[in-house]
Amino acid sequence: MDLNIVWFILITVLFIGFFFLEGFDYGVGILLPFISKDDTSRRVVINSIGSTWDGNEVWMLTAGGAMFASFPNWYATLFSGFYIALFLMLAALIVRATAFEYRSKKDDPAWRNRWDWVIFFGSIVPALLWGVALANIVRGVPIDAHMNYIGGFFNLLNPYALLGGLSSLTVFTMYGAIFLNLKTTDDLREKSLELAKKLWIPAVVLIFAFVIYGYFDTDIFTRNGINPGVVPVLAGISIISVYFMLKADRGGWAFVATALTIVFSTITIFMGLFPRVMVARIDGILVPANDLTIYNASASPYTLQVMSIVALIFVPIVLAYQGWTYWVFRQRLSTNSELEY
Repeated sequence: MDLNIVWFILITVLFIGFFFLEGFDYGVGILLPFISKDDTSRRVVINSIGSTWDGNEVWMLTAGGAMFASFPNWYATLFSGFYIALFLMLAALIVRATAFEYRSKKDDPAWRNRWDWVIFFGSIVPALLWGVALANIVRGVPIDAHMNYIGGFFNLLNPYALLGGLSSLTVFTMYGAIFLNLKTTDDLREKSLELAKKLWIPAVVLIFAFVIYGYFDTDIFTRNGINPGVVPVLAGISIISVYFMLKADRGGWAFVATALTIVFSTITIFMGLFPRVMVARIDGILVPANDLTIYNASASPYTLQVMSIVALIFVPIVLAYQGWTYWVFRQRLSTNSELEY
């Protein structure tokens, strides 16, 4: 296995970690204005992710940095072509982070309610746009022979990509509800369980519609054959099993099943891409000669070697630290808990 493949796998792992952790994070923010109307309960909801939300976002920064260093042509084409969408996502994340910090600065219900809605919009925008971005990468975007994106912003808003965005949005929102069921008590716990049950149906419908649409609008199935492999099948089994876990009030297992759905779905997308990193499509026609791959988009072998040594040292440290953080803040929260936000 050469280092190009190794770094493709590592970037896949970084995106898996990001969606696995930030998925429920976005979901909690989306549900914040709806799951409770009183300030104390809303502060419980915010505190459920208060100790980890910023650490979760580091996975996105690390994935972007790894992409920049290992596959600079991929980074350049993706970030220039998706510039407006990524700018909107970045703006949403900035105001979201600001809202977490400023919400408690003034003891005024109207002030706090406004910041709660900022958290909502700062969560729903990236939850939607990540699905749009991944769907476009798989479907293909206009790329010329010089690896330049030659489309516009509205090229990204095709039906397949929008369906992908709605799928990620719904799954992340359900994921957030299940997380709240694990982290809260009493009324909030019951409300989050009921919300998760209601969100399961649209999540399943959208995911399977996205898969079926992908059969006709991408080349993943034609490249891999009618047998999609065990990974996407496991993703389907995982999302179906969420319903039975929720019905049995087994929040922990429902959380695991949802997490596995996200993990297996992300792996399926990157498996469908490999060895490509971006698919070229011009005027609705795939142009394989213009595809970006792990070879023509790659950095030098020496760069990959140095990065591999650095990753081998520091990635286990980061994983251990983040695991320790979740262990320390594993307790459930209630309205009687000490609240900071």
